[in-house]
Amino acid sequence: MSLLKFLGLSGDVDASRDARGETDTVRRIVTQLERLPAEQAKHLATFAYVLARVAHADFEIDESEIHEMERIVRELAHLSESEAVLVVQIAKSQAQHLGGTENYIVTRTFRRNATREQRAQLLECLYAVAAADGTISGAESNEILNIAEELGFTRPEAIAVRAAFREHLSEFQKGPEKD
Repeated sequence: MSLLKFLGLSGDVDASRDARGETDTVRRIVTQLERLPAEQAKHLATFAYVLARVAHADFEIDESEIHEMERIVRELAHLSESEAVLVVQIAKSQAQHLGGTENYIVTRTFRRNATREQRAQLLECLYAVAAADGTISGAESNEILNIAEELGFTRPEAIAVRAAFREHLSEFQKGPEKD
């Protein structure tokens, strides 16, 4: 018996999902993208959420990270600037408020519906978002490695992608000068 069931809180750990495995987060974003085919909107919604998950890994989403997410989403789905802003805003809000409960579910949904090439594209974009403010923090790097595993990549595969962003990794950046 699960702890939640024992406490009478839920008979189903994934109660926020419907029969298709979609979370409230994904459905909210998809409804804002009605002009896109349903599968493309769902793909974009999960993609944007995972980007926001990484941006929020250090509990702060910097303006440069927001702009990078908007750029990526706009280019990926050929959205207008206002549509990209809306998608990222919803994903960001959901990641900040529901992150702990939906992170794995949304990432797993993306994995199930994406090709290996699309998952690799997401992995690279995660590093680009984390590096947008000039530094990939330890928390962001660790979150990306966790996501990479959830996406089906081995640790060496994820580290190979990370190597392209080496100069942004906090552990390789020069610290403040000491007297």
